[in-house]
Amino acid sequence: MLLAVPATIFKMSRITKNKKLAQEKLEKDKSYSLSEAAALVKEISFTKFDASVDMDVRLGVDPRKANQMVRGVVSLPHGTGKEVRVLALVTPDKEAEAKEAGADFVGLDDYIEKIKGGWTDFDVVITMPPVMGKVGPLGRVLGPRGLMPNPKSGTVTMDVGKAVGEVKQGKIDFKVDKFGIIHASIGKVSFSAEKIVDNAHEFINTIIKLKPTAAKGTYVKSIYLSSTMSPGIQVEPKSVTDK
Repeated sequence: MLLAVPATIFKMSRITKNKKLAQEKLEKDKSYSLSEAAALVKEISFTKFDASVDMDVRLGVDPRKANQMVRGVVSLPHGTGKEVRVLALVTPDKEAEAKEAGADFVGLDDYIEKIKGGWTDFDVVITMPPVMGKVGPLGRVLGPRGLMPNPKSGTVTMDVGKAVGEVKQGKIDFKVDKFGIIHASIGKVSFSAEKIVDNAHEFINTIIKLKPTAAKGTYVKSIYLSSTMSPGIQVEPKSVTDK
């Protein structure tokens, strides 16, 4: 009597096989140059979808101290490859500007009520200083999801059209986590290795410019490049920072 084998077992064995193939292409404990890592991350990605290329940068900072917090924004030269859904919470006189710039959802009171009800089908919120009194209370919903607009990230501004356009073109914001690591998606596996390198340089150089004066010792301690479900590739920091 033949027993039926669940499809999940075949799927798991396929994932394990792909993971093994990926690991075979990596030399243990080796730090690769950025150009080598960018080419390699494309080789070890076996997902059927266009996986994201992610970069993790460990910094020599103590995020628990306010004077060592690292947070900023960067416009990647080739974008992220992701379709970013933008919600513009603006006054009626700014609606046309937001729509023309490419915002996916535009309005104010109706969307505020939807968010209070738990709606969060968007990736970025752009708003204006005059309406922050209405938007502020949404922090309980938006804050934990990293969606709360902030003047420092350029998402609270009177120049709504410019802000929407920049986000659509690949502007991302980042923040060091409690472990001293900054995570960001800097492209897609379908990008050429050269585009991944360009985006990585722009990302790292922006982080370097934001080095806190209170940070002592080595600032960029380690860099890893990976794609969705792939092993991390250790990148030699000097190959990124020396450009």
